[in-house]
Amino acid sequence: METLLGYFEAFLNAGNDLLWSYVLIFLLLGAGAIFTLVSRGVQVRAFGHMFHLVRNSRGGANGGITSFQALTTSLAARVGTGNMAGVAMALYIGGPGAIFWMWMTAILGMATSFVESTLAQTYKVSHHDKTFRGGPAYYIEKGLGQRWLGIIFAICLMIAFGLAFNGAQANTISGALNTAFGIDTWMVGVGLVAISAPVIFGGLRSVARTAEILVPVMALLYLAVALVVVVMHVDQLPAVFSAIFSQAFSAQNVAGGVAGYAVAEAIKNGIQRGLFSNEAGMGSAPNAAATATTEPNHPAAQGYVQMLGVFIDTLVICTATAAIILVSGMLEPGSELKGIELTQAALVASVGEWGAVFIAVAIFLFAFTSLIANYSYGEANLEYITGNRTGLMLFRLLVLGMIMAGAVADLDLIWNFANLSMGMMALINLIAILLLMPIAMKLLKDYESQRKAGKLPEFDRHQFPELKDKLDPEAWK
Repeated sequence: METLLGYFEAFLNAGNDLLWSYVLIFLLLGAGAIFTLVSRGVQVRAFGHMFHLVRNSRGGANGGITSFQALTTSLAARVGTGNMAGVAMALYIGGPGAIFWMWMTAILGMATSFVESTLAQTYKVSHHDKTFRGGPAYYIEKGLGQRWLGIIFAICLMIAFGLAFNGAQANTISGALNTAFGIDTWMVGVGLVAISAPVIFGGLRSVARTAEILVPVMALLYLAVALVVVVMHVDQLPAVFSAIFSQAFSAQNVAGGVAGYAVAEAIKNGIQRGLFSNEAGMGSAPNAAATATTEPNHPAAQGYVQMLGVFIDTLVICTATAAIILVSGMLEPGSELKGIELTQAALVASVGEWGAVFIAVAIFLFAFTSLIANYSYGEANLEYITGNRTGLMLFRLLVLGMIMAGAVADLDLIWNFANLSMGMMALINLIAILLLMPIAMKLLKDYESQRKAGKLPEFDRHQFPELKDKLDPEAWK
């Protein structure tokens, strides 16, 4: 058995290395560049319009899920422990220059997010509870006519987000609370199951309501603390920005002639951190985007809103973590501090011992909201496969079981399997949205032309003959 597990682990490691170190990095960045070029830089031209839509996104759902709730649900999944531990690891391996490449990845990823979220809205289907379902599995089937590929995507997502990543998030929470407060991991697991179960059994609407409350609160608290730290060290900001830009393109040597951060590591880790964090192109956030009743009533509206999600996740929250670490002076080549320990040490160095407790609480909030949002993605894709709610009770129990197991067990093998599953779903999704890009661009043009004419954009499916018989008439009357 140990030999078989060894072979399986070697297979997973090789597959992940191939996908994430070579194929997906170039494909994700290349797709983002193409979408940016073809859309004429929609993420720059419509930057102000994104905020305008979000300000007016909390109503008009008529009992369904609002655009704001869809945004906070996608942010709940995006904004997780990676925003603290992942950024710290990127800095540890790649140095300050990694932050520059993280920013570049997010800027390109905003255009990718617009395309996949607009497509998710376009091909969404109505649900019995006045909400909608949709995402890559749906636009792969309806847009490309390949249901079999949609099912493969849905299975990969259920494995990665619905089960494995939830175990990993629970593991992070239990570790942080055990370190900060000495709470036994099994007790953390029981507590997580107890508070997760009501949200999970409440379904997608319950997840959306919870995310709508928790995500803004946790994000604002974290940003407030980061701002305090930056103000305390404002004199160091010029040196920090200089290090970020200079080390993005040139290697650094440290005292004693020891090799510092290599440019290749800065590029690789910055890009990977950006991709893992904002999930643009992965095919996860479109599952949340599809659930919204948009305001205005046009698929492109949710595309704009979800672009803002990428901006908030990477260019705001990940940058806040980087600022906390870089101004603290705790980042040094060869240091044993890395990951979440580096973030905790950096905050403690600036604000005192309560910083470690704050990070533990932040980890709990970030990971918990990721956990419930990940579940919602799994639920939507299970319903896509079965066509109804068959197996939903079993899936919910499996998710809760995975939360408990993740809190008390070492899940390295499962984490690697999840990474491979997520890599496969990203590969499938990117190919699909590249093929469906003309539809997304036509919708963008239609939305912008109506705005230019002084109209409130309204989607008229009869203006898109290529979508005939591909749209749910109940979703787009």
